[in-house]
Amino acid sequence: MSPAVDELAIANRRLLKKLLVVAAMMFGFGFALVPFYEKICEVTGIRNVFQPDAAAAQSTQIDASREVAVEFDSNTQRLAWTFRPLQSSVTVHPGELTQVEYEVRNTLDRPVTGQAVPSYGPREAALYFRKMECFCFRQQTLAPGEVRRMPVVFVIDPKLPPEVNTVTLSYTFFEVDGARGGPE
Repeated sequence: MSPAVDELAIANRRLLKKLLVVAAMMFGFGFALVPFYEKICEVTGIRNVFQPDAAAAQSTQIDASREVAVEFDSNTQRLAWTFRPLQSSVTVHPGELTQVEYEVRNTLDRPVTGQAVPSYGPREAALYFRKMECFCFRQQTLAPGEVRRMPVVFVIDPKLPPEVNTVTLSYTFFEVDGARGGPE
């Protein structure tokens, strides 16, 4: 080969090495963002769905002039459990302490651990929905065939915008151990 072709091959190998290093660094940076993001959320109190709401512990005034319907939903994601709210909805006054229960059943012949993740509709309702006790704060391990009733104690902040008359609280249970909870 000619010297110009050799130099080009050497330059291409150097460039390839640099690009591989950059790609590896980008992958590492993306991987490191997850704990960094979780720490930022913990420090700022944003998206902290696995801990009781500190603001809910403060006493709030009940707004008896207003009622809000709270609807409950339940789902599982690739998890062979039955999971349902014992009440489909309740009507509450903002500021009023309310407790509801969900029931979960492990339909498998082995113990399974799951984690519930809440979501809210409309989306802005999450800012005003204060949970003081919730099964979603920790993982749940159910023995084969075990049935468990799990409470959710909450308060809707009286600052909920007046145009929001209905809030939907939905939980999705995911298997934590990584093994699948049954057939897809």
